Amino acid sequence: MKTEIKHIALTQIDDFPEHPFQVRMDEDMEQLVESVKSLGVITPITLRKKDDGRYEIVSGHRRRKACEIAGLETVPAEVKELTRDEAIILMVESNLQRSVILPSEKALAYKMRLEAMNRQGQRTDLTSGPVGQKSTPVNSRDAVAAEVPDSARQIQRYVRLNELNHELLSKVDEGQIAMRPAVELSYLKSDEQENLLQAMELTDATPSHAQAIKMRKFSQEGRLTPEVIESIMTEEKSNQKEFFRMPMDTIRKWIPKEVPQKDAEDYISRALEFYHQHQEMQRLREQEYER
Repeated sequence: MKTEIKHIALTQIDDFPEHPFQVRMDEDMEQLVESVKSLGVITPITLRKKDDGRYEIVSGHRRRKACEIAGLETVPAEVKELTRDEAIILMVESNLQRSVILPSEKALAYKMRLEAMNRQGQRTDLTSGPVGQKSTPVNSRDAVAAEVPDSARQIQRYVRLNELNHELLSKVDEGQIAMRPAVELSYLKSDEQENLLQAMELTDATPSHAQAIKMRKFSQEGRLTPEVIESIMTEEKSNQKEFFRMPMDTIRKWIPKEVPQKDAEDYISRALEFYHQHQEMQRLREQEYER
């Protein structure tokens, strides 16, 4: 696979079509911009040349954006000769290294990669072995699962999320709907999902896994009317608990980067416990001072 490093004008670079990963203007981006201003782009972005002579980003959307903010006109880039499917596989693989990835981002990314692999006849040599050497045919999900933290079953769940409408998928991203009930809801028809959203607003609640399973069953039987959805949503949930929710972007800046997202809840819980102990000690000192 031929590659070369060039300085490409930012005006000649297009986004990757249907790029599933967002470029967030967060603290990490601010740090990246400052790094680009002082050190330049240390790791070149990866581009693919288009038929019209322009380029599209395969890897490096955040670095390209940082260059724009920093006022640079060009960016160092590795230009690769890639087919569309090769570019998709490489794009997904490189972006899955991010520290924070939304469920909707993984959903579309895994879907795009699996479809590309299937079009290639389930080749895995492009990212896991010598160029030109084909591997023994293997299930695409298993092949991807061997390279990422998610299991083949979890990858399948993420792909199902693409069947949710935008509003429901956003609630998954915000943590209002958990993964397992979200997968069950993905089997509902479009109008049923709209009816569910109205019922959620009316009841100020989100469906539990058991409720989602029940809705899917009624849907398969053709009996999931708005009235049935509302009835299910108003059922008392077993072991129902009150939750406090906050967008991950709001709290991520207080969590060390080395703490993975799956351990964030435990980290926050321990931090609050420490803060409570600090407050209690402060209260006791004030009482002692007043005596």
